[in-house]
Amino acid sequence: MGPDIDVDKMNGNHKDRILVTGGAGFIGSCLVAKLLHEGHEVVALDNFSTSPLNTLGNVISNPNFTLVQANIADPIPEEIEPCSRIYHLACPASPKYFSTDPLTILDTCYFGTRNVLDKARQWNARLLLASTSEVYGQPERNIQAETYFGNVNCFGPRSCYDEGKRVAEALAFAYRVQHPDAPEIRIARIFNAYGPGMHASDGRVVTNFIGAALRGENLVITGDGKSTRCFQYVDDCVAGLTSLMESSWQHGPVNIGCEKETTIQELADLVARTVFEITGGPQVAIVYGDPLPDDPLQRRPDCTLAKKVLGWNVKTDLLEGLRRTIDWHIAVSQT
Repeated sequence: MGPDIDVDKMNGNHKDRILVTGGAGFIGSCLVAKLLHEGHEVVALDNFSTSPLNTLGNVISNPNFTLVQANIADPIPEEIEPCSRIYHLACPASPKYFSTDPLTILDTCYFGTRNVLDKARQWNARLLLASTSEVYGQPERNIQAETYFGNVNCFGPRSCYDEGKRVAEALAFAYRVQHPDAPEIRIARIFNAYGPGMHASDGRVVTNFIGAALRGENLVITGDGKSTRCFQYVDDCVAGLTSLMESSWQHGPVNIGCEKETTIQELADLVARTVFEITGGPQVAIVYGDPLPDDPLQRRPDCTLAKKVLGWNVKTDLLEGLRRTIDWHIAVSQT
């Protein structure tokens, strides 16, 4: 059985008005650019708490683009005209916010999700909820399929995000149970996206390493470097989100990620070597610091479902994606 996707929409033959919450964020801004390129009318809602306005780049001047500054934890402004699609991406996702702003993260996950559910019902709009691999916690399985319930610490330094996203998924399920007229809902569990648009101050490992290497500083690995992640290039991630949105799949979350594991040591080595090849130096050292509390030791998605129902898979290998990301960071630093 092949993927069941609205071909007209995916080919750009049908245009929508689309709301993207967190539209100035890393993934959100890339999604906005893709949707505008396809000819849709896009409304981005963001409070710029974690991303600067310039993340959106030239799309601000696009006549089909509208920017609304607002907090998704507050009711969605009535000035926004009804949309037929809502991508709900708004939420601080970098670990650096887990210790500095955990209540905001929880408010965003609960109240923000409830607000978009209510608005989607009011507009009869299809909704895609951006969830995360963090719902699997410290996995007891080497490969995490959507059927795995996870192993999450509900009382710890990462709980605000991990449990916040779990409650967002629970809200989506409960909403459909209690409201038979609720809109169609898709849930994407996103695994470790990176790429252009993720600023050096973001606080996640790829940009931490790239920023340090470009400054000629040591790359600091927290822990022994044996932890693994599966890094996916942002364009691949966004393609997965749009494919899921336009699919007929409504039977639960879908993993959107790369299935190839990379240790943090391997990532550090690759970033250091690639930055040196691109810039000519200086060569940087890799040093080790204390491990982060509750930091997952392993991440590897089973993306069989995405391949089957969406016909989607990642296309960009890690080296090529890192080269593009490093080139972007260099270009940004020179402007």
